[in-house]
Amino acid sequence: MSRHWLKFLSVALALVCLAADAHAAQRVILKNGFDVICDHRATQASTVRLYFDPAGANYMDVDASQIASIQDVNLPPATKKAPAPADSGKEKLSESQLHPMLARAGAAYDIDTDLLASVVREESDGHARAVSRAGAQGLMQLMPGTAAQLGVSNSFAPAQNIDGGAAYLNGLLIRYHNNLSLALAAYNAGPAAVDRWRGVPPYPETRAYVECVIHEYNRRYELRRQHQVAVLTPQAAQSAR
Repeated sequence: MSRHWLKFLSVALALVCLAADAHAAQRVILKNGFDVICDHRATQASTVRLYFDPAGANYMDVDASQIASIQDVNLPPATKKAPAPADSGKEKLSESQLHPMLARAGAAYDIDTDLLASVVREESDGHARAVSRAGAQGLMQLMPGTAAQLGVSNSFAPAQNIDGGAAYLNGLLIRYHNNLSLALAAYNAGPAAVDRWRGVPPYPETRAYVECVIHEYNRRYELRRQHQVAVLTPQAAQSAR
């Protein structure tokens, strides 16, 4: 099954609520074992609408019968962007250089190229020799141990790093049943943290990371959709003549 529909679920799967300052929020625990952190909620008949921001611009609807419990929580302040790698190196690849490698890896693991591009942007901003303070390396910031398990012999080789990162993300998507938020949280904080918290961990960096990747993915997907509409509209008009 293709995962190119993940963007349409990205708002519903973005089980994070970020704000500039620490504030009270609500943790909604679902009967399937996962949890949703929301800003506030409203009940409409048998449906509960969970809002992810104070203004109510982003929300998801869940059936009231699927909610096991609700807890009040205090979220710590979160930065808008995860910390940049300690050493970004000088080799920054352009979009045109990255796209063929991202497309190949996306095709191999059935992951939208725009999603992979969004992860690369957040992880390294396209710097092939980026190294984080924790020791993660390359475009998709693979830890040496993870890279070895994935068969990546040189994390600074762009194609190898992207292929390894795509394989790792693919495994996380399978593990978390295509739940994009959980897969991204595990990519950032590790599967153990996601399993321990049974959802996106309450780490400011991880919550900011998930939000930023999904936001970038949505932005790229929308640009692609607009381009497709612009191309198809003249063709449709020509056919109607």
